[in-house]
Amino acid sequence: MSLKRVVVTGLGAVSPYGAGMELFTDSLRAGRGAVRPVPELAAIQGLRARVAALVPELDAKIIPRKFRRSMTSMSVFAYLACREALARAGLGEEECRGGRLGIVLGSTVGSIAASESFFADFFVDRSLERMKSGLFFQIMNHSCAANVAQALGIAGRILAPAAACSTGCQAIGYGAETIALGKQDWLLCGGADEFHPLTAATFDVMNAGSARYNDDPERTPRPFDRGRDGVVCAEGCGILLLESLDSALARGAEILAEVTGFATLSAPSNIANPDAEAIARCMTAALADAGVTAADIDYVNAHATGTDLGDRAEAESIYRLFGDRVPVSSLKGHIGHAMAASGSLELAACVAMLGDGRLIPTRNLDRVDPECAPIRHVRGLEAAPVNTILKNNFALGGVNSSIVLRRYRHD
Repeated sequence: MSLKRVVVTGLGAVSPYGAGMELFTDSLRAGRGAVRPVPELAAIQGLRARVAALVPELDAKIIPRKFRRSMTSMSVFAYLACREALARAGLGEEECRGGRLGIVLGSTVGSIAASESFFADFFVDRSLERMKSGLFFQIMNHSCAANVAQALGIAGRILAPAAACSTGCQAIGYGAETIALGKQDWLLCGGADEFHPLTAATFDVMNAGSARYNDDPERTPRPFDRGRDGVVCAEGCGILLLESLDSALARGAEILAEVTGFATLSAPSNIANPDAEAIARCMTAALADAGVTAADIDYVNAHATGTDLGDRAEAESIYRLFGDRVPVSSLKGHIGHAMAASGSLELAACVAMLGDGRLIPTRNLDRVDPECAPIRHVRGLEAAPVNTILKNNFALGGVNSSIVLRRYRHD
């Protein structure tokens, strides 16, 4: 069976900088930090984190009320990012409703805030009398995918992968495979998440959350840095519009990049700690799927969240495959860790880097940890001929994923 080539023709982003790809990429290139104090966190006993990277207030009223009432913030983020990606790709209502366009959009879980609100009320008198009928549509795990599909009238396939920090990367990889098999012409792919204090608490309980820089939030997180102290949680949504090359050429669409390889593998050695061997195995599988070797990669966009074990394991595995030749950076120092949205937001930034040939550095990397030192870190905005990118994302539970993107070429 002949597989179709898969290209990117649309991008959309809602990030801690605000709504829109242009704002997102301009802010990254300018080195702006999005981490801010979150005073509400101080009210939670035992929680050490006091900072996060939150999306500024958005105007959700552009979404018709009949759709908006079953949405929480992450579905709003996803709707806005999907609309932007569709507009960039030149697709409209007719394409959404025709069955040729589907959606692959995941989140870590459904809305924790909606669940908390319900149970806080329920346990007062164990009554359901005040429960709103739309609650389930906010807390179900496929809330984002379902709400966006309803609001945009999407009639094609609908998938909602959930693998925490690997979700956005997996969504794009699974979407690319679906397009390659000819099951859809177009797919909106990515991840979305909204911040809740319990997300920060998850990392805090495991001693993997940043708390040392609560009074100086611009300095955290610090991927690969000697002074790193853990994850800073964030929120948002990144969307890539994927389609077959045949479809893009037939309608004269602008091709932004090509997805050439994908791998997602389990690391069964430990449910919490990263495994350098498994990470290397995942990257190797993605390269093989793309039909390239390590020598063909021009840049690696690392998952690197600013944890001690995670950054060391990833640096070790990257060095094992690429030595000190390939530039490496993480975007977490700019925007924090947006969980399910991190992979797709960062992949959208990778597409932008392919387009303008400038590599975005790792923010807050002042003193490289000697155990992360052998790889070639990008320390400042760097002009470079970039044709092929490897992107990593890894999740608790031993879920590793890697994607290969390349500049589109007629071959």
